[in-house]
Amino acid sequence: MVKGSLSVPPDKAICHRAVLAGALAEGTTRIQPWPDAEDCQRTLDVVKGLGVASSLRGASLILEGKGWQALQAPKADLFCGESGTTLRLAAGMLAGQPFASRLSAAPSLARRPMRRIVTPLQAMGARITGSGAAGDESLPPLAIEGRRPLKALHYTLPVASAQVKSAILFAALAADGPSTVVELHPTRDHTERMLAAFGADVQRKPDGIRIEPSALRSPGEIRIPGDSSSAAFFVVAGLLIPGSEVLLEGVGLNPTRIAFLRILERMGGRIHLAVESSGVEPYGQILVRSQPLQPLTLKPTEVPGVIDELPILMVACACASGTSELWGLSELRFKETDRIASMVAGLRKMGVSITEPEHDAVRIEGGGLTGALVDSADDHRTAMSLAVAGLAAKGTTRIAGAECVRKSYPGFFLDLARLAPPGAVRLPESD
Repeated sequence: MVKGSLSVPPDKAICHRAVLAGALAEGTTRIQPWPDAEDCQRTLDVVKGLGVASSLRGASLILEGKGWQALQAPKADLFCGESGTTLRLAAGMLAGQPFASRLSAAPSLARRPMRRIVTPLQAMGARITGSGAAGDESLPPLAIEGRRPLKALHYTLPVASAQVKSAILFAALAADGPSTVVELHPTRDHTERMLAAFGADVQRKPDGIRIEPSALRSPGEIRIPGDSSSAAFFVVAGLLIPGSEVLLEGVGLNPTRIAFLRILERMGGRIHLAVESSGVEPYGQILVRSQPLQPLTLKPTEVPGVIDELPILMVACACASGTSELWGLSELRFKETDRIASMVAGLRKMGVSITEPEHDAVRIEGGGLTGALVDSADDHRTAMSLAVAGLAAKGTTRIAGAECVRKSYPGFFLDLARLAPPGAVRLPESD
């Protein structure tokens, strides 16, 4: 069983947006708590490369923003590491700057096409050129020749993507008129909330999200709630392992981020939420108690709301009492690794009957797991999902490459061990 209370790390999706908004704003911004995730450090490195001063004071990051006009042309590449969020959102910010810049990436991210952001940003007047490797001009590194003002844009997202939406919204701050982004399916709204907190005129209208060109001003302090996607691993562990009860405190409860909780409730999960505060982002408690789960049918329209939680939902389906089908998962093939492939391989090794009836779908026969040697495929969410699967399995599970969790949650195995019985979790050596 797993029992106890826990505070998960700050939400890195919100941290990225707070750093970029703070860099563009006039005034001092205190972001707290500041996470030790590698991805967030890459975003901070980008704004430091643009001349924004920062300092760490205890658990807080202090940014000294001086407004759009004060950003400086970088003297070297702006390295985004493996953080796709950093690259996509920074590209939007840089599209509206009157200087040239270059966003580079680690090998795994450099293999991921950026056409979805390049197309709308070029339509706004920025010139963006990729590496051209493998015949794709949208592959990082991206050379960006910005323009101010950019052209206002009315754009319908071809696929549901909060990161593409966010790139356009950051660029639209420097446009020559109001821009509108139309979503066919709603995505997480962290960028709209963050920009509004910094004084931007951004509104959700019947015909889309409308944003006026805006100068940002710091609200002074941004509180970062606990990451709901990180909480998902402990929620599923608490549901799957008999006798478990887990209380997660200070977790972000933004309605656009907790669809995975509603899905788990649909599977029969016992989950109780208590909202404590609602500032820029609502947060509160999640209480979960063990409960046998029913199988799941997930529709493609539901996928954008649970894109980060799909690997751990696959673990929940593997332990449910029946056959689950998850459709419309194609975006998982373009993360740090092909997450469909990494999770299918891991669960099969653990004795799960799992098939792929379509390129973007999986069918999972539930019933239980058996310990095995599995591989993270160097993907943090795969590693954490398989760790939860290992706790729920009969026998011992070993995860090769488990140290990759440092990308988003360096203390994950320590926290898991804190809730699990003594000796149930052996920490990776690099931890």
